[in-house]
Amino acid sequence: MRTLGELPEVMTALHLLGNGGPEMLVLRDDVPVPVLAEDEVLIRVRACAMNNTDVNTRVGWYSKMVTGATMTSGFDAEVGGDAAWGGSGLTFPRIQGADPCGEVVAVGARADTELLGRRVLADGWIRDPANPSDRSKAQYLGSERDGGYAQYCAIPERNVYAVDPNRDEPLKLTDAELASFPCSWSTAEHMLTRSAVTAADIVVVTGASGGVGTALVQLAKLRGARVIAVTSATKMGALDAMGADVCVDRASVDLAQTVAAAAEGLDGGEVDVLADVVGGPDFAPLLEVVRRGGRYTTAGAIAGPVVELDLRTVYLNDLDLFGCTVYEPSVFEALVGYIQRGEVRPVVAAVLPLADFHEAQQVFTEKSHVGAMVVEIP
Repeated sequence: MRTLGELPEVMTALHLLGNGGPEMLVLRDDVPVPVLAEDEVLIRVRACAMNNTDVNTRVGWYSKMVTGATMTSGFDAEVGGDAAWGGSGLTFPRIQGADPCGEVVAVGARADTELLGRRVLADGWIRDPANPSDRSKAQYLGSERDGGYAQYCAIPERNVYAVDPNRDEPLKLTDAELASFPCSWSTAEHMLTRSAVTAADIVVVTGASGGVGTALVQLAKLRGARVIAVTSATKMGALDAMGADVCVDRASVDLAQTVAAAAEGLDGGEVDVLADVVGGPDFAPLLEVVRRGGRYTTAGAIAGPVVELDLRTVYLNDLDLFGCTVYEPSVFEALVGYIQRGEVRPVVAAVLPLADFHEAQQVFTEKSHVGAMVVEIP
């Protein structure tokens, strides 16, 4: 192992002790600094964004026994056996956090020394090195292996991307702004890549004010598409400023009809793509307004995962449905390119210290913010 200097033996980290409420998250100052494998690098984490997957994992929402919307206190059902995204249980304690941003302070024996001292972001999907295309073998940072809610995080070199292309002229983005990108924006890029969004499309984005939603709006506009953002009335101004062509109040009496009217108002168009991270009771009526031959793409269901689906809507309208979780490395590579070229801008609602994590996650789950919430690591 090669290092920039002497490393401590222990670090501050947030331990998830098990499935349940916020009381399962404990801040400790005596957690051993990770020992590197030969192909790994050690990141001194400066910031790490919060995501729905943090809450979903903690409360056990991914379990098939859970059918309701995401909640914060944990579910009463026994969910330990399949509480992780991949249908298995977690080992505890676990350090969550899929979005570490910081500098590389050590590299394993087979890792590139050129990364030492570089500011980096991490692709959170840790793929099997022998068969990276096998999605069943993928692990997620902060889920199957420890993540970024800690002072130090070990990550395979192949998953690390230097974000300052020129050491002498770093990007004019803070660590917190950079940390807002990886999970939410790669998810959004995956959704739009799989559904092949182009400038010819009208894209409806549900949950448009969240981390994935704000990314979907910007990335769809980057492709030249026209965007209808579904959000609360109080957040429409923010989404309009991000480039949404039309904002629709999610509290509309007939949301699907309002969305259809908005699409028609865009030169008599129809909905080509429904990019959905909400699910719940609006799923079925919104799917009905997607044009024949259109596409549905999803990576979340914060309003509830169990929905009604009339299969006639799918096959009679020739719809393509895309579930988006484990993406190809090219998705993250494209995102890094957008960031380095300044083609996208971060949307950070708040930056809070790791010591205030309980409060930060409570605010996050209230969904009153626009964009990402980021935790600073001392």
